[in-house]
Amino acid sequence: MSSLDVAIAGEINLDLIFYGLPTEIPVERELLATGFEVTLGSSSAILAHNLASLGLATGFITRVGPDELGRLALDRLAESGVDLSKVVHAREGVGTGVTVLLQHGSERRILTYPGTMGEMSCADLDISYLASARHFHLSSLFLQRGLQKDLPALFRDLKSRGLTISLDTNDDPADQWGGVLPELLPLIDVLLPNRQELCRMTQRESVTEALDSLAAVVPIIAVKCGNEGAIVQAGKHRTHVPPVSVQAVDTIGAGDSFNAGFLAAWLSGYSAEESAAAGNITGALSTQRSGGTEAFRTANDREKFLRDHNFPHLPCHSTNAGADRVTQG
Repeated sequence: MSSLDVAIAGEINLDLIFYGLPTEIPVERELLATGFEVTLGSSSAILAHNLASLGLATGFITRVGPDELGRLALDRLAESGVDLSKVVHAREGVGTGVTVLLQHGSERRILTYPGTMGEMSCADLDISYLASARHFHLSSLFLQRGLQKDLPALFRDLKSRGLTISLDTNDDPADQWGGVLPELLPLIDVLLPNRQELCRMTQRESVTEALDSLAAVVPIIAVKCGNEGAIVQAGKHRTHVPPVSVQAVDTIGAGDSFNAGFLAAWLSGYSAEESAAAGNITGALSTQRSGGTEAFRTANDREKFLRDHNFPHLPCHSTNAGADRVTQG
C-alpha cells in the first residue's frame, strides 16, 4: 500500500506581492504601493499545500537555505499537513529563493531570485520515499536546473514502480522550451499547461494545433484558460470545461490551485473532464484571497466555497485535512 497519495520534488520560496503600482516603473524614484502581502510562493509548494488542504497525503522534498526565508516558507507549508521529513537543509552557501510580484491591475511583473531552486539534484531525493506515493508531480521544470538532466531516468524509475506522473512546466525564463522536455512528455500521464505554455512548448500558433501535435504523446492534457475555463484532451476526445464565475481578488497561484483540484479528483477516480471541473473550482477559490494558498488556509471558508460550487466528493477529504500529518525534517 502507498503511504502517500502524492509526492512532489521541487522549489519553495516566499512571494512578496506589491499591489497598486504604476505600469511604467522609472529608475531612481520611490514609488508607493497601495498594498503588500507575504505569502507562500512557488508552484511546487503551492500545489503541495493545497493538495494537503484537500485531504491528500502529500509529501514534499525541497532544498532550503540556512535563512529565515526558508524557515518561514516551511512553517507556512507545514500548517497544511504536508510531510516535510525529507526536506534538505543546506548548512551554508546559496540562500532560499524569493519572488517579488508587482501587480498592475490584471497584469503583473514577476521577479525571481532562484537561490536554492536550481541547487537541488537527484542526490537530494529519497527515491524510496517518492516511490511510496501513488503519484509523482513535477512543477517548474525550467527552474529545476540541478534536477533536469536526471529527470528522464527518475520518471522511468517511478513509472516502473507503478506511479502515475504529472507535469506542469510553468514558464521557461530562457524561452527555449527544449532540454529534457521532449524526453519527459512520453513518460507522463497528465500535462497541466496554460495556453501560452502549451503553444510555446509545441511551437504551434493555436491551442488546437498544439493539442493535435501532443494528443498521441500524452494521455491527458488539461489546458488552463483562466476565466474561460479549461480544455481537456483525453486520448482522441477534446472538450471545453466551463469556468467558475467569481469576482477575483488576486489570480496569483490560480493555475497551481487548478492543478490541486484536478489531481485530487483524478486520483480519486474521476474522469479527466470531471477533474478539470474540480480544478476550475479550486482555481476560482484561490482567487478569493492574495497569493496561491491564502484562500485554502481557513477551513470553514474553504469548505463552504467547495460545497457551494459542488466540488466532487473525495474519499480522503475532510475539514481537518492534514491536521495529523504535520512532520518536518
